Amino acid sequence: MIINAEELDAARAYKLLIATVVPRPIAWISTLSTDGTANIAPFSFFTPVGRKPPMVSISMQPRADGVTLKDTFVNIRDTGEFVVNFVPFSLADNMHKSAIEYASEVDEFESLGIEKAPSVVVKPPRVALAPVAMECKLERIIPVGEDDGNVVWGRVVRFHVRDDLYNHEKGYVDTAALAPVGRLAAEYTLVDNVFTTPVDPELLKAREGSRMHRLDGRPTEWAASNQKNWSPSGSVMEEE
Repeated sequence: MIINAEELDAARAYKLLIATVVPRPIAWISTLSTDGTANIAPFSFFTPVGRKPPMVSISMQPRADGVTLKDTFVNIRDTGEFVVNFVPFSLADNMHKSAIEYASEVDEFESLGIEKAPSVVVKPPRVALAPVAMECKLERIIPVGEDDGNVVWGRVVRFHVRDDLYNHEKGYVDTAALAPVGRLAAEYTLVDNVFTTPVDPELLKAREGSRMHRLDGRPTEWAASNQKNWSPSGSVMEEE
């Protein structure tokens, strides 16, 4: 099937992007409002964009009403600081719950019982149990598209890497031990396998046409996006 992107509305284009650009890393972003209220929310339109200085970018759309700017964006715009926390499997539930649109005056760390840890350079707290966190200073904001979206570029000023993951002598992270949680369309994936190329032809043949293995015990053909309570953000907050 060939789909003319120019004929798609924002919702359909979004569904195609999040279902095909997978898996995506999750930036679990912590910020502070100008009055000091802590906020944390996940974003998966996220990628590194520079290495000297190290920089990351996050795309942010308005809230579900299509108009109101998300607290994360407002806080970054107004304070110039944020932290990107990486999501371990043990915190996947809290990460998912933090996608709910809380009132701006709610400290989501406290509401969800997420332990804070102090940052070194920036004021927003880190997630204490995150295996990796990046303290960031706002570099630039780039308006994008016709739906009031923005791309935020942040300059990484401090990396926090759990001691057992980092080889200081060689300067690399033990990625296989990191086992990160990634974003699919309306669901998540645990990255728990690795391979190198070339791939054995017999292995390719054995996996031809296979579907992802579900960790949650649901049938293989079950899909969150087919549920009646699937939200525009791709989140299923409660069971049917």
